[in-house]
Amino acid sequence: MRKLAFATVFVAAALLTVAMFAKTENAHVQRIGMVIGIKADQISAYEALHAASNPGVRDLLDKYHMHNFSIYMRQLDDGKYYLFGYYEYTGTDFKAEMEKLAAEPRNQKWLSITGPMQAPLPGEQSWAMMKEVYHNP
Repeated sequence: MRKLAFATVFVAAALLTVAMFAKTENAHVQRIGMVIGIKADQISAYEALHAASNPGVRDLLDKYHMHNFSIYMRQLDDGKYYLFGYYEYTGTDFKAEMEKLAAEPRNQKWLSITGPMQAPLPGEQSWAMMKEVYHNP
């Protein structure tokens, strides 16, 4: 009976240690903000592509640790429309995973559809990364 109780306590302690380690490992979140223009005549098509019923590349975002992905749109005083994207990267090698994502054929197809709808900022080829200036955890 004592051996069973000791084994149970040992297993519980091991599981608790693993759970604490996993939580610590996942505690690092890299928040990503980015911006790009969108062509006014492409807004409806862009919104349709991102509708909840279209799976698009959502599984690939999860595969490469890109979570809480959101895109917002706003027309600014210059009369142009802009998209602001935000996601949280929870992996450990951002550069390597973004290279792998870029090599995914389905992602390449997705970008070949969405890319022509967008209008990159001057000097950019795609989404421009933004600097985080404040975060309230």
